[in-house]
Amino acid sequence: MGMPSVLVLNGPNLNLLGTREPAIYGVETLDDVARLCREAAGRLGLEIDFRQSNAEHQLIDWLHEARTRVDGIVINPAAYTHTSVAIADALAAIAKPVIEVHISNVHKREAFRHHSFVSPVAQAIIVGCGTQGYALALEHMATLLAKEVAK
Repeated sequence: MGMPSVLVLNGPNLNLLGTREPAIYGVETLDDVARLCREAAGRLGLEIDFRQSNAEHQLIDWLHEARTRVDGIVINPAAYTHTSVAIADALAAIAKPVIEVHISNVHKREAFRHHSFVSPVAQAIIVGCGTQGYALALEHMATLLAKEVAK
C-alpha cells in the first residue's frame, strides 16, 4: 500500500505571494509554500500534489479529477472562499477529508471575508497562521487519514 496522497490546491492571486500585500500575506512566495508542504509531507509520510490556478473552472476540474486519485484535500480557495458555491459543491462531491487554509486571519479583515462557502464541507479550518498553516493542515490531514486506516 502506497503513501496517502493529498491534493494541495491554491486559488486566485496566490501566485503573487511574496509581492502582493506582504503586510497581510508575508514575504514567502508560492514556491516557498510548495517547499514547506513537500518538507512537511515527507516528514508525515504523505505524497502531495501542489497546484495553483486563478481560474475557478480549473480548480473544479482538478477537484473532480481528485475524487479517485487522492485521499484528502488541503485547499486555500483564496477569494473563491467567499464566492464559489461551485467549489464547495465539488469538494462535497469528493467524500474525502478537506482542510481549508487561509494565510491571513480572515476574521480580522473586511466583513465580506468572514463568510466561507467552503467551511461547511471542511473537517478543519486553519486561519491566520501565515504559511505555516499549510504545514499544520498537512499534520492534521495525516492524523485524519491515519484514523481512516485504523477503522
